Amino acid sequence: MTVSVVLFTADLRVRDNPVLRSAAAAGEKVVPLFVVDSGVRDAGFLVPNRAAFLADSLADLDAALRERGGRLIVRHGDVVAETCRAAAEAGARTVHIAAGASGYAARREARLRTDLDRTGRGLRVHDGVVTAVPPGAVVPSGKDHFAVFTPYFRRWQAQPVRDPLPAPRALAVPGLRSDPLPTATSLAPGQASPGVPTGGERAGRERLRRWEAAALDDYARHSDDLPGDATSRLSPYLHFGCLSPVEVLHRARRHGGEGADAFVRQLAWREFHHQMLAARPDASHRDYRPRGDRWRDAPEEVAAWREGRTGYPVVDAGLRQLRHEGWMPGRARLLAASFLSKTLYVDWRVGAAHFLDLLVDGDVANNQLNWQWAAGTGSDTRPNRVLNPLAQARRFDPRGDYVRRWVPELAGIEGPAVHRPWLLPAARRDGLGYPAPVVDLAEGLARFRRARDA
Repeated sequence: MTVSVVLFTADLRVRDNPVLRSAAAAGEKVVPLFVVDSGVRDAGFLVPNRAAFLADSLADLDAALRERGGRLIVRHGDVVAETCRAAAEAGARTVHIAAGASGYAARREARLRTDLDRTGRGLRVHDGVVTAVPPGAVVPSGKDHFAVFTPYFRRWQAQPVRDPLPAPRALAVPGLRSDPLPTATSLAPGQASPGVPTGGERAGRERLRRWEAAALDDYARHSDDLPGDATSRLSPYLHFGCLSPVEVLHRARRHGGEGADAFVRQLAWREFHHQMLAARPDASHRDYRPRGDRWRDAPEEVAAWREGRTGYPVVDAGLRQLRHEGWMPGRARLLAASFLSKTLYVDWRVGAAHFLDLLVDGDVANNQLNWQWAAGTGSDTRPNRVLNPLAQARRFDPRGDYVRRWVPELAGIEGPAVHRPWLLPAARRDGLGYPAPVVDLAEGLARFRRARDA
């Protein structure tokens, strides 16, 4: 009897999962394994918001496997040791895993290969699972990755992408011991944000279906519209692999139109960052392009930024949405990141860590490299650009509805005046309970320019 192990990582789904499909085709029995990895826990990556989503996703994955005659085997501990132990208990000859982009994923793969080889077992790593186009599949001449998005996007667009795979119809799983399915609090102590979405493949596919039908056509016009809430909100499902990027890409291209084209471009940005991180793993914590920055130590201003009390309503609205939902739209992320790294001139790593503490879709590649883009140490070809929150508010929240939704102290201020509460009459302003700006925009810009020009 041939047995294969499927080590689920960032591919928590049964549809269009080459890892599961290949293992099911190769063996009479399959061990669908998820390890609650002590390495991830010790690194502080398992935080309440992602733990809640992960617990949902594992329960949904187990249910989908049971519908096919299988079940999810759960273990706790070192991912390599527990995977090798499960393979030995089942008499498996091969372990299947999705390729990752981070330095941690590369080390995990190397350790697995070495330890499995010692016992005569093999490791098969599958591309095209976490991203549609594998990192390294398209590279510029003489280099190992693209550092600028536009030329990458042209090559990425022309790259053939495999067809989505159906889920296995039936699975046979050996009688191995399994720990109980984890709960959110067993994964990470603490309370998740009240607005965290439900995780899992079933929820992700339903969200994709509804958004494609109702909003994809208008995506190009409205994706940056802050009060319109017109983004897909699919990022958590892509991060945990509840949705296949290959299937999402095929569906968008098949749908067609201006909105779908704009959405495909955003999918490409996700994959651009994965190929950057795969080539430069230390970009998760080091400047991709150092600018000689001498970042400020400003604990009080950082605390105000984290709490959404900077005195700039559109910035504060995004940060309060993040705390409530574990998510914020891309435009709000850029505004918050530019304000911290450029206007306050605080190290981008401080902001990136705060985002990773709360984001359900907290992905190392996209979070860290988007922060570096905003800070001017990453792939932005205009590293000194500064997003003025007042100009951005006029453009993307012209009536102030987004601010009123998330900053209740200002809910009674009508129209665009909500973006400049310091201009209100003193009697009214003093009764709001909303802070004055932590910095003058002109002074912050001048400070940043002096520092970059020094």
